[in-house]
Amino acid sequence: MSVLIKEVLTKKELKTWVDFPNKLYKGVPAYVPFLMADEISTFTKGENPAYDFCETRLFLAYKDRKIVGRIAGLINYAANKKWGTNNIRFTRFDFIDDYEVSSALFNAVVEWGKEKGFTKIIGPIGFTDMDHEGMLIEGFDEFNMSITFYNFPYYLEHMEKLGLQKEVDWVEYLFYTPKERSEKHKRVSEYIQKKYGYKLVTYKERKELERDAFEAFKVIDEAFSKLYGTVPLTDNVINKTVEDNVPLMNLKYICSVKDSNGAIVGFSVLVPSIAKALKKSNGRLFPLGIFRMLKALKGKNDVLEMFFIAVKPEHQGKGVTAILVDQTVKMLIENGVKYCETGPELELNSEVQSIWKGFETRQHKRRRCFRKEI
Repeated sequence: MSVLIKEVLTKKELKTWVDFPNKLYKGVPAYVPFLMADEISTFTKGENPAYDFCETRLFLAYKDRKIVGRIAGLINYAANKKWGTNNIRFTRFDFIDDYEVSSALFNAVVEWGKEKGFTKIIGPIGFTDMDHEGMLIEGFDEFNMSITFYNFPYYLEHMEKLGLQKEVDWVEYLFYTPKERSEKHKRVSEYIQKKYGYKLVTYKERKELERDAFEAFKVIDEAFSKLYGTVPLTDNVINKTVEDNVPLMNLKYICSVKDSNGAIVGFSVLVPSIAKALKKSNGRLFPLGIFRMLKALKGKNDVLEMFFIAVKPEHQGKGVTAILVDQTVKMLIENGVKYCETGPELELNSEVQSIWKGFETRQHKRRRCFRKEI
């Protein structure tokens, strides 16, 4: 029976589209589901402010009356304007090991892109740099993070058969907590603070973080602005990110550096891993998912996910990163953390990878964004 491609148009179909990976990867130890409520919100206009500069079409593939794949086509007008490109993106590309299925889904997005006048397709890459990006090509047996895609090894064969080529790669690392805090790093941190008038800020009350959060994300936006595929974060996007995340953050693992005028010049966010909680609850909040997540976030957790270490460009090279790293190591040791897992880092981003030089690390995953002229 041939493959039927159907566009997702209703709320019920959206839930089915979001839930498909949970069925596809059922029983796979390394797979971690996304929080379904978040994914539904991400692809709902009126809830995701990135729709102010993006447009999407979502598709499901059916074969023998069964759902066998999904994909999202995404037009990011802000990215095309910033980088001078003429791209359409694809994301959330999942399918059974059947080339008829993967090609039908991919071609649905390609045809939409051609109708819109685009000449190149890239992906997997999402709305902004805050969204999930990159197809897993190494590390299939490694337990996934809560913020990254999992996919089967056969996906790569399908990408090659579809004529897609490497655009960029991201790598991920495990950073193992040292047994002791380095006295040298401590002295360097203190010296830099004194020399430049910097102040290390830790957060004891959530209200303090709420006051700083918007400015901190502006720093993150500026620090990452030259990285592949990024778009300027609008005030609406930042406000939504702050609203969704700050209430759940564990204050022990967040710090910033301020200059002599009290302006934030560096910001670091680590989050206790909720991956195991998500897997146990299959990405659902109810009936017990919310309690498992809160326990992972607020209780004792010896695994952290590293979200950001960002420094304003004009303060890079002045040691702000050293201050943040020293405080991070101090927090990890004090709270009995075994290791942290970094999010995807561009493979050629030597600056971020040099942060952990001298520490015990292991590069355990690699992800790829593909491209094809259409």
